[in-house]
Amino acid sequence: MDMDAKKPYAVAVIIQVIYTGMFVILKAAFNQGFNTFVFTFYSQAAACLLLLPVALLRERRNVKSMSFRLLSKLFLCALIGNTFSINVLNVALRYTSATVQSAISNAKPVATFCLALLLRMEVVKLRSQHGIAKVTGVALCLAGVFVIAFFTGPALSPVNHHRAFHNTGFASSHPRSRETWIKGTFLKLLGDTAWSLWIIFQAALVKEYPNKMLVTVTQGVFSTLQCFVVAAVAERDMSKWKLGLDMSLLAVVYNGFVVNGVCFYLQVWCMEMKGPVFLAIWFPLCLLLTMFSSSFFLGEIIHLGSILGGILLTGGLYSVLWAKSKENMTEPCSEANATDSAQDAKEEKTPDEENLNNCKGENAEKVSSDYAVERV
Repeated sequence: MDMDAKKPYAVAVIIQVIYTGMFVILKAAFNQGFNTFVFTFYSQAAACLLLLPVALLRERRNVKSMSFRLLSKLFLCALIGNTFSINVLNVALRYTSATVQSAISNAKPVATFCLALLLRMEVVKLRSQHGIAKVTGVALCLAGVFVIAFFTGPALSPVNHHRAFHNTGFASSHPRSRETWIKGTFLKLLGDTAWSLWIIFQAALVKEYPNKMLVTVTQGVFSTLQCFVVAAVAERDMSKWKLGLDMSLLAVVYNGFVVNGVCFYLQVWCMEMKGPVFLAIWFPLCLLLTMFSSSFFLGEIIHLGSILGGILLTGGLYSVLWAKSKENMTEPCSEANATDSAQDAKEEKTPDEENLNNCKGENAEKVSSDYAVERV
């Protein structure tokens, strides 16, 4: 395998390392008392500062006017996918652990598939292998979430007893209760579900306005304004808004620029080279790295329940991804059917041609789930 062939694998690993850093750094900042709502506002603002100049330079010649109806849709999408989802996920991270957040993140493509199924944008054929695999994947993910929430199990000793990031705020003076842990687990699931709903809306918006960069930046601006209102209501003590040379500043810079900037670019490049499914199969690596890093840097005590839940969630993810891959491979669509001569096209439709048309319809139904894996 030459160097060019190895690049996508190296990039996929780097992406998971970046997400591992995000979970650990954010958890450390929240442990030290950084308000989650204030962080979300600063993070969205930093992302806008990064993406806005890029969008102006790249898309200034391709800008098309947006109708009030389209702007309203973008505002709603920003409210669901950025403001609500990210705020809920950050609160969930504060209530639980970095390991739990990383583990449940494996269910994002599965949650998107479930919503697409409810909206009749996805089809499950229970008599087929891939249909059974999809249902099994959903069941495994749900089982994983419930195991993490309700089963603790024996604790594993931290890798490093002298943690690098000391807790001086909320986490140190208010140890997590079992109720807080359960609440945080299901808040994580709620946040991921809202994110999945946003993905489905995104797929429709990109069809209506194909310029992905402008769609992303516009939603980022709306989300920044929305998050400011939420943060202003949630935290009225302006002293808590100050950023010092500590974990709070590192969290904002890292999430706003590294995650939303560098990582986004790497994901797009990797998906163009290998496709969205290739990127998704590396998600469990983030879980393994987060388990070690949170234990080493934060001194988190990892319980057997979190490990078992993570295994079930990983199994559910791979089951759904295998089903999608199998479904695409067994579709009765071929390029030969698409290159029929004009004379054959004028003739009466044969059963094979009708099957091809049906197949095209099924491909259209799968746009949202494929787009979900792409945006994770």
